[in-house]
Amino acid sequence: MNLFDPGSIKLTKYIFYTGKGGVGKTSVACATAVFLADSGKKVLLISTDPASNLQDVFSMELTNKGVPISDVPNLVVANLDPIQAAAEYRESVIAPYRGKLPASVITNMEEQLSGSCTIEIAAFNEFSNFITDGKVQQEYDHIIFDTAPTGHTLRMLQLPSAWSNFISESTHGASCLGQLSGLESKKAIYKQAVETLADGSLTTLILVTRPETTPFKEAERASGELSALGVNNQMLVVNGILMEHSDALSSSLYEKQQAAISAMPEGLKAFSTHMVPLRAYNVTGLENIRALLNTDYVTAPTQTLNATHIPSLNDVIDELAAEGKRVIFTMGKGGVGKTTVTAAVALGLAKRGKKVHLTTTDPAAHLKFVLDETSGVSMSHIDEAEELQKYQSEVLSKARASGMGDEDIAYVEEDLRSPCTQEIAVFRAFAEIVEKADDQVVVIDTAPTGHTLLLLESTQSYNHEIQRTKGEIPESVARLLPRLKSDETEVLIVTLPEATPVYEALRLEDDLKRAGIAAKWWVVNQSLYGTNTTNPMLAAKAAGEVEWLNRIDEHAGGKFALIAWNAGEMKGDSLLVL
Repeated sequence: MNLFDPGSIKLTKYIFYTGKGGVGKTSVACATAVFLADSGKKVLLISTDPASNLQDVFSMELTNKGVPISDVPNLVVANLDPIQAAAEYRESVIAPYRGKLPASVITNMEEQLSGSCTIEIAAFNEFSNFITDGKVQQEYDHIIFDTAPTGHTLRMLQLPSAWSNFISESTHGASCLGQLSGLESKKAIYKQAVETLADGSLTTLILVTRPETTPFKEAERASGELSALGVNNQMLVVNGILMEHSDALSSSLYEKQQAAISAMPEGLKAFSTHMVPLRAYNVTGLENIRALLNTDYVTAPTQTLNATHIPSLNDVIDELAAEGKRVIFTMGKGGVGKTTVTAAVALGLAKRGKKVHLTTTDPAAHLKFVLDETSGVSMSHIDEAEELQKYQSEVLSKARASGMGDEDIAYVEEDLRSPCTQEIAVFRAFAEIVEKADDQVVVIDTAPTGHTLLLLESTQSYNHEIQRTKGEIPESVARLLPRLKSDETEVLIVTLPEATPVYEALRLEDDLKRAGIAAKWWVVNQSLYGTNTTNPMLAAKAAGEVEWLNRIDEHAGGKFALIAWNAGEMKGDSLLVL
């Protein structure tokens, strides 16, 4: 695996970076842009990431129009705000119906246009203008996008029914219909943008991942989805590889990374693969951006931790037990360690004399590895794929029975692949478990987002008034929705002490607040700060975490727990020491 060197790779005019949150997309995209600009190329760097930290990286305010970087004469950086764009877009779609349709229908439309699918469409709308702008094409040698559209979004854009005003009459139960309503005038621009993405002579897609199992799997999934749509000019960058180890912790991390690299999914092995070493510094400021691809130096930040006492996960569990919580969710983006935290909470409550049921979408084998039957915790596994298929079949049969044409059916099928559909399908299964467990504490790995909860509520209200669809929301879900807003429910937000996971966690929390659900505790997982490592590289990384720990401390009013990074597989009683 060679070092990632943009100077030795044939790069196209358009370069798209994609990958899970927290893998370092923005850092690598910025380093590429600065390298190419320093080499004499005219470069435009555009971020469409809702959790973007571009402003922190370049240490300056940015706009959606593009700001020249004074110390890099050939570089212009634009930071698009897809959340703001989505809000404006949502209002433009709904405004014509205000005062003409019942309030419950408007509420339902608003929620359907509030999810991640709509945000991504709005982002795509924004950067399509850059892709199709002839003046921009002539002005720049390279146009780099931080965050590529998903396969789901691209498929949606290619379906004829996506352009009809679907949303006002959608009653069959799909989740996010109508994201493209009202964008008829953009069809030609979108078509050109999609064609540009699929043209290997114009576009390179760079998959960024970390040397860890979950990000590798996510990269493989994203790659397959995009390949199926003709986006085949792909390469892989593995970011954050530890190059040397000098103490027990660094040796454990090194071995864990190498094992993940050796077990890299088959679907990724065919690509040209490059690496970026783990750096001791945070990638902010031009000096560090320029250094990222070729130079390491250890400079430990000097910021001090404000908190005089940092709670452990056991402190959190003590409070959950004392307050008599009945339903406990963990929430966080993929790869932050939710399953381990959930298992630890369940076991901890059982040791405190509570009758506990743990349910997860993680494979049952994994769960059984983490906790055995003698732990005092009853367990169930929800098969995500099975629940999704069940829900998809139910919705499609309802849609076909209503006399829908083939084009519209194709659109419903695509909508049913969306993230919020998956959440709804799984949440229905969770609701049935909670329904049966009034005499137990139910601990659930992976909460539905606030958007999904509001979507379920608005659809329920909508159905009551319109009376065209019955039974879309099972009674168990209807009963659970108010329960989640009561004092007997607690949501734990799990994150990592890094920029992107923290920004994403804040967005998740805002989402829950919209749904009227408070999250009191934050759990910061995999922290190097709590390890006392003597390895210079990791010690510097640990010092760099302090900034994020202080931010979380201030935001959560001291209600955050810290779990130190551990190389071993956490299972059984070892979970009790977290």
